[in-house]
Amino acid sequence: MKDLKYLFAYATPATAVIGLWAGSFWVFLTPFFAFMIVPFLETILPVAEQNLTKKQALSKNKNKFFNILLYLNIPIVYGLVGYFLWSLGFVDYTTTELAGLTVSIGVVVGANGINVAHELGHRRLRFEKTLGKLLLIPALYMHFFIEHNFGHHLHAATPEDPATANYNQSVYSFWRASISGQYVNAWRIQKNLLKQAKLPFLSIKNDMFWYTLIQLGYLSGIYLLIGGFATVLGVGIALMGVVLLETINYIEHYGLKRSKMTSGRYERVTEIHSWNSNHILGRILLYELTRHSDHHYRAHKKYQLLEYHDLSPQMPFGYTTSMVLALIPALWFTVMNKLIPVAMRP
Repeated sequence: MKDLKYLFAYATPATAVIGLWAGSFWVFLTPFFAFMIVPFLETILPVAEQNLTKKQALSKNKNKFFNILLYLNIPIVYGLVGYFLWSLGFVDYTTTELAGLTVSIGVVVGANGINVAHELGHRRLRFEKTLGKLLLIPALYMHFFIEHNFGHHLHAATPEDPATANYNQSVYSFWRASISGQYVNAWRIQKNLLKQAKLPFLSIKNDMFWYTLIQLGYLSGIYLLIGGFATVLGVGIALMGVVLLETINYIEHYGLKRSKMTSGRYERVTEIHSWNSNHILGRILLYELTRHSDHHYRAHKKYQLLEYHDLSPQMPFGYTTSMVLALIPALWFTVMNKLIPVAMRP
């Protein structure tokens, strides 16, 4: 029965459904839920530091229920995006309602789309990797699959990683640097992968070409079926999802650095190079992404098996609360800078 707690991850898209159905001020229910209600609850609920026993981990690893929970996000994400854009033709939304629904569905695309795509992208089965890529399409962020798996996990907590926030770097500066840096890196990585396979850049195996075509096809389909305004809102939804992702990226590694060895290489990624949070609601809503230290330590470990490590730097708040805090740089620096290990500070 305890495993049913992960059904709460569907609470975010459920609030977006309420917004679509009720309209009016309810269109802002999703951001209000994610960034007001959840942070409040996390301040009064206890954190959960317990890890699974070996017997429990073995059982959960084989339980298909955890996979199904991830797969169901595909019809949920596409259903919400599709219905909202299609409804533009028969619902007379106000400007405020359009803004609220774009933000709300964008939050779903980030939390239940990109975040789940991230989990599936680390799986070994091609079927699951493909599902992960499908979830990246509404965010127009398919290059994330290449950059994250072949770039971020190799360079995390180093200056070579655009998805690692520097000490005293604001989240607004980070958005620009990370979004552009990851896209450029994805092309660079793709070029190197083709070179290693002794294939030309203009090859059918160039996934970045395919990702570009697929995303253009997605936008073209919206334009042809629904119209130009729907296409603009589709881009707005994608942008909101990406901003949510990059805000999470910001808090995951903020100010943490790997040391350079005498050989010129960086030390191996360990539990100390990512911020961990055991706040239970954030753990459930983001499919244990908040146990990020263990994720980087063992990237292929499934979300339901991730562990807490005493060595990991601990966030004083849950991830959703931290995202709100990050939007006020002076306050964020005041709270977080003193928690960064002394050896990692400039």
